[in-house]
Amino acid sequence: MLNVIWVLLLIALLVLFSGPALAAESTVSPETLKKVIKKLRPLHKPLEKPKPGDWLAEHPEPGQTFTEYLRYNPVTPQGKRHVIYIQPLGDFTGTQRKIVTLTADFMGRYFNLPVKIKEDLPMSLVPEKARRTHPYWGMKQILTGYVLAYILKPRLPEDAAAYIAFTVSDLWPGRGWNFVFGQASIRERVGVWSIYRNGDPEKSQADFQLCLLRTMKTASHETGHMFSMLHCTLYQCNMCGSNHREESDRRPITLCPECLAKLCWATRSHPIERYKKLSEFFEKNGFKQEVDFCKRSIQALTN
Repeated sequence: MLNVIWVLLLIALLVLFSGPALAAESTVSPETLKKVIKKLRPLHKPLEKPKPGDWLAEHPEPGQTFTEYLRYNPVTPQGKRHVIYIQPLGDFTGTQRKIVTLTADFMGRYFNLPVKIKEDLPMSLVPEKARRTHPYWGMKQILTGYVLAYILKPRLPEDAAAYIAFTVSDLWPGRGWNFVFGQASIRERVGVWSIYRNGDPEKSQADFQLCLLRTMKTASHETGHMFSMLHCTLYQCNMCGSNHREESDRRPITLCPECLAKLCWATRSHPIERYKKLSEFFEKNGFKQEVDFCKRSIQALTN
């Protein structure tokens, strides 16, 4: 129960597309996205049987197909609420700041939405009653619920689809928990995530890339929840639940066909154009495996 992120879930949006081919259009219909699912399925590995201590071993979940997602009347970025805001909270080194900036760039490509980084807020906004020292491990932690309710909610921009605090402090969601990587609320459109447990990006280039990859996974996974995407139980997927670091590192940053269809429908993204934008980011930042996956996905969709 260490690596758990509390999130309530739901989503809805209409998108139009006509014609049999996946031409570069701004939106795609549910019928076309079902064809996308079929074409991409051979590229994805089914989810293995959970190991002891894994998320599904301790939290059995039914999962959510694309068809089921469409029935849920999900929360989506629409109308004036279409911007993802990143809120730095506390002090950052130059390297940590770069992690936040690159994650914001990635988020814009991943969700096909504008992403804006707001001016820093000081950690002094978190009072002593919302802090603790972990009773066994000794690290300083801040209470996620306080950040959501008293720091982010009063400052929520009117055009925010999501308003997310990034911090280098470890996070604690309350009594009975050790830590979380992040926590979000669909109802309030706010979330907070930490890079504390993502490794030391100052140590080496390899450590920087690992910290960046982990941060992008958490950011995109939790924002997916804010747009009503439930945990995936079908494939190796970025939307799989993770109960600990080893399990989280096993999961790809990419989405399975079912979850890709949900995101594309909710954010009016065309799958091919999305893969092209992500491939450009991955290539620029040295993620060769992810570049290869994007190119193979584009090829599958254009055949």
